[in-house]
Amino acid sequence: MIARYTRPAIGRIWSDENKYRMWLAVETAASETLAEAGIVPREAAQAIRERGGFDLARIAAIEAEVKHDVIAFTTAVAEKIGPEARWLHYGLTSNDVVDTAQALQIKEASEIIREGITGLAGVLKNRALEFKHTPTIGRTHGIHAEPTTFGLKLLNWYAEMQRNLERFDHAREEMRVGKLSGAVGTFGHLQPEHEERICEKLGLKPAPVATQVIQRDRHANYIATLAVLGSTLDKIAVEVRHLQRTEVREAEEFFSEKQKGSSAMPHKRNPITSEQISGLARVLRANAQAALENVALWHERDISHSSVERVIFPDSTILADYLLAKTTSLIENLLVYPQRMLRNLESTGGLLCSGQLLLDLAEAGMSREDAYRLVQSHAMRAWKEDLPFRELMAQDPEVSALLPPEKLSRSFDVQRQLANVDTIFDRVLNAKAPGLEKAPR
Repeated sequence: MIARYTRPAIGRIWSDENKYRMWLAVETAASETLAEAGIVPREAAQAIRERGGFDLARIAAIEAEVKHDVIAFTTAVAEKIGPEARWLHYGLTSNDVVDTAQALQIKEASEIIREGITGLAGVLKNRALEFKHTPTIGRTHGIHAEPTTFGLKLLNWYAEMQRNLERFDHAREEMRVGKLSGAVGTFGHLQPEHEERICEKLGLKPAPVATQVIQRDRHANYIATLAVLGSTLDKIAVEVRHLQRTEVREAEEFFSEKQKGSSAMPHKRNPITSEQISGLARVLRANAQAALENVALWHERDISHSSVERVIFPDSTILADYLLAKTTSLIENLLVYPQRMLRNLESTGGLLCSGQLLLDLAEAGMSREDAYRLVQSHAMRAWKEDLPFRELMAQDPEVSALLPPEKLSRSFDVQRQLANVDTIFDRVLNAKAPGLEKAPR
């Protein structure tokens, strides 16, 4: 069955209902912590936990009047609690709640994204092993270069996903912080130990120092990390798009029985998934620029970052999860054509072995300059006149004088240049990669 986008719906994390639920979790943890410290009556903290609730329509109605989302929220919750609500939001400022709750949302979203990263890495590893020794032409500047294997292409992507996972684990851990230090970060109404206990209840760490907000370098790094991840997925998609070109046809996206590629041309099989991945990766990179702009706020806080984050955090986390699912399905169901790879590899009559031939002639006694001149002259003729390079070299007396047929044949042995494939796989797959083994707590 073709893999579909069926992982937990990351979009619900950014719904108003879940946002307010996170706000209420922060308010509840704060009241309970202050009750433990003897600042808030225990019965008030109990009432906040048991009767604290909200109605989305009521919050919206209040906000339409007061033009302040947190006040609208606390007012609506207070109506549910009753008289004990005078202890709700005690000693807090709006961003004590908003920033701390946002950390909870990001933590929740990060768990889903991490599953997507490890899932894609697993698929890349499996397919890399499947095509470990499948020879294909390596291309530089889009032009045939020297032989490689299709497994090495996939292994390269797998190794890059390992690095993406390490970066992501660091970025998400850096975002696992809350702050309840007041209007300018000085703990004017609570104590640092209260903040520590509230964060502990929520599974967060306290930001060591803050203003009214958690500093946005953390947020910029998180979004930028998603942008780098997206660029890796873009890189994979671009390669598939090139390999699917009619002139290449070494691999292509899965094409279902009833799928259609064009309203006008019945023969078309287009790389639409890869193109979608490439397009949406641009949005992730654009969001990283917006996140960087959020770092510089006025003094102890302004509000210019807030509206931006209401867009870029839902969009970037949802997009990252979606693109991971799309890329996993793309690779898992990729149609691969080894025979076409072999045909393309042999299409230039041995030109891909010019570098090895150069070395063999030099080793046999010809100066490197003369060897380069000789090999290049035959290579250019083979290129222009569409002649088999291998035969041109075999017919040259300067070559045959130094390289008898058995040695010349060895110069054109593709497997000779692929002798270290197993070693490369061992270096990657046996390297210590703790990020792929377990997530940090």
